[in-house]
Amino acid sequence: MILTLTPNPSIDRTVALDAALARGQVHRVASVTSQAGGKGVNISRAAVSADIPSIAVVPAAKDDPFVLELLGAGIDCRPVRPAGDVRVNLTITEPDGTTTKLNSPGAEVLPLHLELLAQAVLVRAAAADWTVLAGSLPAGAPAGFYADLVRRLREVGGRVAVDTSDAPLRALVDALPVCAPDLMKPNGEELASFTGGDAELLEADPSAAASAARQLLERGVGAVLATLGGNGAVLVTPEGAWHATPPPTTVVSTVGAGDSSLFGYLLGDIRGLSAPDRLALAVAYGSAAAGLPGTTIPQPSQLRTELVGVTALTPSTGGTP
Repeated sequence: MILTLTPNPSIDRTVALDAALARGQVHRVASVTSQAGGKGVNISRAAVSADIPSIAVVPAAKDDPFVLELLGAGIDCRPVRPAGDVRVNLTITEPDGTTTKLNSPGAEVLPLHLELLAQAVLVRAAAADWTVLAGSLPAGAPAGFYADLVRRLREVGGRVAVDTSDAPLRALVDALPVCAPDLMKPNGEELASFTGGDAELLEADPSAAASAARQLLERGVGAVLATLGGNGAVLVTPEGAWHATPPPTTVVSTVGAGDSSLFGYLLGDIRGLSAPDRLALAVAYGSAAAGLPGTTIPQPSQLRTELVGVTALTPSTGGTP
């Protein structure tokens, strides 16, 4: 079972344009889609599609349309008292796959709201194969919320994965090794944010990305899945490092691709796959998601895992030390 926490969920509204975006101009919209979303929610959606039990903890009223949509999709949603309405995020996609996101901050939370979320996770974590803490934090939340929750989860048992960015990511890294999760999933930009490297270089060079990711292992993190956009992903564990290249993909929307990649890795772990095969499944999920509109989560039948190329990285090219 995969338990997810999305402390700052959103209604994801995607506007697909039929031409390139030009500031200050009038555009014709090809389509508009809207979906209850957020990183943890997306992972729970993927789990349901793959017949893996999942519980999604979100701050929302029980009768909120956001919750009702998730329940209607077969997701075991556990709403927790919210500070306000679920925020709305707007994504603009262009024909060449370029994605522009406009994310609203959401309602400002109080310590009470955060503790209710934490308790909803802590009471269920021991029964989960993985607990996933994912996404941004709501306004008013301290940057160290995830770091503190990882520490508390360590006390109740179970494995923890974290996918976040900006201040919450920096706070988590600063708190290592005391608050080290079993898995972190940064992208190139996020890796660069705490290693001081160049984000474009890390995305283009798997060796550099693996070296940066290894810094997290040296500080107690169990494994790092670093997604590199069109260059696939790198996995670094205590046993080794690998790079996976995606199958040929016509990018439609990159929204949710990283969430799908993380789920693919977790699914491979639950199935007992080897590290290279877990990485291959992660990249297959991420590339399939990138080829779908909006935040659509791929079905298992849409994966092309056999077209993912996985290469072991040697010590001289970013592999194990």
